[in-house]
Amino acid sequence: MIKLQDVAKNYNDEVHIGPVSLEIPSGGITALVGPNGAGKSTLLTLIGRLLDLDEGAISVAGFDVSSTKSKDLAKVLSILRQENHFITRLTVRQLVGFGRFPYSKGRLTSADEEIISKYIDFLDLRELENRYLDQLSGGQRQRAYVAMVLCQETDYVLLDEPLNNLDISHSVEMMRHLEQAAKEFGRTIIVVLHDINFAARYANYICAVKDGKVVEFGTPAEIMRDEILSPIFNTDIKVIEGPTGPIACYH
Repeated sequence: MIKLQDVAKNYNDEVHIGPVSLEIPSGGITALVGPNGAGKSTLLTLIGRLLDLDEGAISVAGFDVSSTKSKDLAKVLSILRQENHFITRLTVRQLVGFGRFPYSKGRLTSADEEIISKYIDFLDLRELENRYLDQLSGGQRQRAYVAMVLCQETDYVLLDEPLNNLDISHSVEMMRHLEQAAKEFGRTIIVVLHDINFAARYANYICAVKDGKVVEFGTPAEIMRDEILSPIFNTDIKVIEGPTGPIACYH
């Protein structure tokens, strides 16, 4: 479980996050959704300790995020930020191998190599593993970064807008990979998404954020309702029943 208790981050008098108190259950996918500037990515980076808290406390699987040693937290929690400044002369396999650093400290063992191969295969990157990152498409490169994070083999995985810059078909492909990772490997995946319909289709829970606060949390069936979504996104939304579940239509 991820637990936030009275969490706050203050940038200035007008921009702040919190206070947020929230419990995210273990297992499956939890999607953070909300309008632009709502604080979704900031909340994710606070959980991942890429930002310091001003107030409150965050724990992941019982580990206090603020006080746990980095080497120990890195075996519990992994995070992929939206901005990835890749080194062009790095191959896919080398990038994925970085996920083993908390264990190998840069000295990869045969066991590490097997784990690297496992996630290269899982993300369908076998034919690309010796290519350099600048030789890949945006979708291929995004898969390589997700493989790196999964290769860290943490129970909790944080992903900041992994569908950014992906077209519809690659976005569907990515969400199917994440859904499979949650089921097959027992991971708890927290993902920032812009499209509420992707959240409804693939997430087990939806956490709606607005103005730096959590305004709704529940299953897709509980959140995908006209009267809940319309005030969150400040527009008229009609939820209809589609072939795979509820779909939000914007008016």
